[in-house]
Amino acid sequence: MERVSALIVDDERLARKRIRRFLCAEPGMEVIAECENGPQAAAFLQERRPDILFLDIQMPGLDGFGVVQSLNSGVRPMIIFVTAFDDYAVRAFEVHAFDYLLKPFDRKRFQETLQRAKSQLERLRGGDMGERLAALMENLREPKRAVDRIAIRSGGHVFFVRTRDIDWIEAADNYVCLHCGPDTHILRETMNALETRLDGDTFLRVHRSTIVNVDRIKELQPWFRGDYRILLQNGMELTMSRSYRDRLQNTLLKVK
Repeated sequence: MERVSALIVDDERLARKRIRRFLCAEPGMEVIAECENGPQAAAFLQERRPDILFLDIQMPGLDGFGVVQSLNSGVRPMIIFVTAFDDYAVRAFEVHAFDYLLKPFDRKRFQETLQRAKSQLERLRGGDMGERLAALMENLREPKRAVDRIAIRSGGHVFFVRTRDIDWIEAADNYVCLHCGPDTHILRETMNALETRLDGDTFLRVHRSTIVNVDRIKELQPWFRGDYRILLQNGMELTMSRSYRDRLQNTLLKVK
């Protein structure tokens, strides 16, 4: 097989160094460049065409999905998303990514992905790679839809939680806790990022650190200084701060 070129895009220097080390240990591989952010990667991809693109997702300026969307018809890399955030798994495969490496991954997992990618490249060279990219671009142009399930990493495995099963969500530093009946699942994501992926008609931000499933709300009680006490069907009590009261009126109570 002819040499396979790779581009590494990650905002963490150590992550780029690790991927480069793994690639350099593989015969027939050539790392043509490293990029430390999305805009840099998008600019590079306008000029060069790697065979494989190892692409981080959450980066400042332009995320991994934005980099993919910036590709023109003359750039046709095989995309392998590399990220520490497992909740992007579903979307990654929806846009026809070849694979999804979840940090921290070991050399064995990396080699398995790389070997499958190289085998696929042999089949795709001169074949249907253009159709693959066209499908990817078409998916990215579609309006974003609210997710109906969220990927959770636990004990080296990834399982999925249906959003309809979530009662409420609370922030915990760089993590969020999904409360589903008696179970609580921890997800590495910010509250703001998760809120943008949820259905705004079902999930309501009621506090800086709280999102609630409005279908689980049993009762609202006026509280101190314009706040509300929210009583859920399972007996849980939450607080809606005054700054979110307009959202309560417009989204939940449906009054002006």
